[in-house]
Amino acid sequence: MFTGIIEETGQIESIVQNGNSAVITINASKVLEGTKVGDSIAVNGVCLTATTITGSRFTADVMAETLRRSSLGSLVHGSLVNLERAMSANGRFGGHIVSGHIDGTGTIRSMEKEANAIWVEIATKPNLLKYIVEKGSIAIDGISLTVAKLTSDSFSVSVIPHTGEETTLLKKYPGDIVNLENDIVGKYVERLLTFEKDTGNDKAAGLNSITDNSQKDITMDFLYENGFN
Repeated sequence: MFTGIIEETGQIESIVQNGNSAVITINASKVLEGTKVGDSIAVNGVCLTATTITGSRFTADVMAETLRRSSLGSLVHGSLVNLERAMSANGRFGGHIVSGHIDGTGTIRSMEKEANAIWVEIATKPNLLKYIVEKGSIAIDGISLTVAKLTSDSFSVSVIPHTGEETTLLKKYPGDIVNLENDIVGKYVERLLTFEKDTGNDKAAGLNSITDNSQKDITMDFLYENGFN
């Protein structure tokens, strides 16, 4: 688990494609302190496992599904990436719950300065927008940010100078692709509200039966028939 508080920016040394997968090598320093082979590091918000650590670099395998879902496949030698180690048990929870499992991508539509902050508008698809709420949290390239504005096809965040200096977001341009991870709470709520059992032999199916047959009188026999023992 991560918090979306970026520890440093690393630099891509190489990406070696192996069919639909890849091996990525990244130069870093801070995130390698105390890190062992097998530990998790979020790279632009994508949870990857360090497979080798040598000096100031580490490698990680990137599976085909990750390349499809994220922008990692577009990185090249010299690209800067946001890095964060998995949260330690005694660490501060400064951002929000970030799993490192990308839901999809968005496209930077505009970047506008206002006083000491930069407004960044990002367009994305309806299947991601439905989980985004004004004043809620979202991870953009692994950065925990607060949604300040929301439209029918985009959302906006306001980036303070510290976040701009410590991450890669303000080094991007309109048209660039960013990784997005929605707040996990909304996804769990939706799943619980829409989940239906395939069998009729458990309490969940019985509850659905009650809902579908609300015109019936609810008796003890009816409850037993629908799995409530």
